[in-house]
Amino acid sequence: MTPTAQPQVPSTAIALEPILVHIPAAWFLMGSNVGQDCERPVHRVWVDAFLLAATQVTNAEYDLFVRAIAALAPPFRQNPNFSHPEEPVAGVSWHEATRYCEWLSTQSGRAYRLPTEAEWERAARGGLEQKQFPWGDERPQSLPDYAVRWQNGPERVARYAPNGFGLYDIGDNVHEWCSDWYDPNYYTISPERNPCGPENGQRKASRGGSWRHHIKVARCSARSSIPPHFQYSDYGFRVACDA
Repeated sequence: MTPTAQPQVPSTAIALEPILVHIPAAWFLMGSNVGQDCERPVHRVWVDAFLLAATQVTNAEYDLFVRAIAALAPPFRQNPNFSHPEEPVAGVSWHEATRYCEWLSTQSGRAYRLPTEAEWERAARGGLEQKQFPWGDERPQSLPDYAVRWQNGPERVARYAPNGFGLYDIGDNVHEWCSDWYDPNYYTISPERNPCGPENGQRKASRGGSWRHHIKVARCSARSSIPPHFQYSDYGFRVACDA
């Protein structure tokens, strides 16, 4: 489907600011010894306190941005499986996600951005050290209604219980863009404090599972990446900012 521009409205359109969750500063063990090679070695990382949106950016939130700056709507926006206002916006490139953060910042006066991989993993773990999933080590199939969820696309955000920090859908629904460039070997050289990824690269990092996968929920340490201009139907994002 060819995306179409939306009618332009004044740039002072009011943004829907997200509900933000405070993630305390702490050391944690990042990575996993049971995952892919890119998740090794497990290493100790310090992450400063920051704020992360309780949910992924929804269609309702993103539509305001599209109308405000006459941006192109995501390519799947008119598909009934991706059109509910409370579903996460899908098909947004890394560049568009970053542009949304910049626009939201101008509307709110708060400096929004995408989270780093380290921030995302720290938040996803919900304070549970080295557990595989945001809720612990139980298999995803143990989740309520697992067999009937995510049949044809993402589901509305915040329908089920959050993790220990109060974050919804942190490991599922859609992949979430991170700010970092992706390097499968980055953990061997990663600094201990607030790692931000390599200085450059060809692919941008992403985290979390998606509705398209056979196993719908990703492990906290699982890493993924695609080129920043790609628009996949299972890619979205949530916003962060400094505490």
